[in-house]
Amino acid sequence: MRKKNLLPDYRWLVAAACFLMVLVALGFCSGTKSLYLAAITDATGIRRSLFSLSDSCRFVTTAVINLFFGSLLARFGAKRLIAAGFGCLILFALTYAHASNVVGFCLGGCFLGLGLSWTTTTMVGHVVNAWWPERRGTVMGVILAANGLGGALAAQIVSPMIYRDGDLYGYRAAYRLTAVILAACAALVLAVFRERPGGEKTPAAAGKKRPRGACWPGIDLHTALRKPFFWAAAVGIFLTGMTLQAINGVAAAHMRDVGLDAALVAGIFSFYSLALAACKILTGVLYDRLGLQRTLLICECAAVGAIALLVLAAPTAAGKAAAAGYGLLCALAMPLETIMLPLITADLFGERAYEKLLGVMVSVNTAGYALSTPLTNLCYDLTGTYVPALRALGLLMAGVTALFFFVLRAANRSRTQADMLQMR
Repeated sequence: MRKKNLLPDYRWLVAAACFLMVLVALGFCSGTKSLYLAAITDATGIRRSLFSLSDSCRFVTTAVINLFFGSLLARFGAKRLIAAGFGCLILFALTYAHASNVVGFCLGGCFLGLGLSWTTTTMVGHVVNAWWPERRGTVMGVILAANGLGGALAAQIVSPMIYRDGDLYGYRAAYRLTAVILAACAALVLAVFRERPGGEKTPAAAGKKRPRGACWPGIDLHTALRKPFFWAAAVGIFLTGMTLQAINGVAAAHMRDVGLDAALVAGIFSFYSLALAACKILTGVLYDRLGLQRTLLICECAAVGAIALLVLAAPTAAGKAAAAGYGLLCALAMPLETIMLPLITADLFGERAYEKLLGVMVSVNTAGYALSTPLTNLCYDLTGTYVPALRALGLLMAGVTALFFFVLRAANRSRTQADMLQMR
């Protein structure tokens, strides 16, 4: 009887733990990465294209480890994976605080990739699927909104330390403080987090309204691999990750390069982070109300607009307005690489192999990250500006928008055929 009373109430504590986990893990370890770029490369003398190899190591590690997310989850459970994830994030922060060459930063990037694999999107997708099969989009949006809030908080804490007057290595103190914050967060999250009680029925099973994307049994991994729309979706997700990570990774450096001062850039990114929190919740609500296709279209059009405004950023009044507009539109686009991945997986493939397919899609997405940052920074090293790369990424994102319409139509036909076979 205690377990049955526990489920409806305790899941909110689990949600709070996940919220805190995302706030610190993504906010402090990922959301502020672009703020460190110029400071680290100036202090160490490492070229930006070489330093970006650390991001490639991060994303390759995340891509590989997420392929085995379903198997690792079945073997070790969510709580142990979360504990291991926090341990890796602490090692990342300490490594970045003391590294002085490319090899050291690449090692830190591997720790970061492992840590985020087990504390962010994939893990949240699993937890929400287990505890909230109803209102999945809204709940996931609220939890992942912590990324934006964490980024806004982290930017205000670490930016003054990074750009402290007279201290070329201020970023090291910022990373040491990040390690302390991660350790405190880990203790709180692990004290509260629980696996879903075994054998208990979820609220959806008790007769409540089921959400979009969770109302059909779905297909297994082997069947999905034989579907053309699976590969088309993988390409679209790969290119989306490549585009969004590229613009997010260089936006702050680009704004500084075109003449915007550090305080203004920090303010824009704080605004962006707060807007990101609201937009993730909005995206979840839109999914629950409008479905996948319309929500995807809104986010993808926002991505194209964000790139256009970033190109127009300049010290003039109009350029500063464009930079602020970039913050808003980018916040609406970024859910494509977080909250939308579990929702796309659920809608396209159903519940049967959800964790395995989610791991694959997250892996494909982060593989795009690994390619984007070196190419974008190589363009900078060759031309002295990010503008040519940004223009190419804008055209690429427009093509991805068209590709997803094919994917959704093909997936809907496949699902209709599967439903007809079950009825027979």
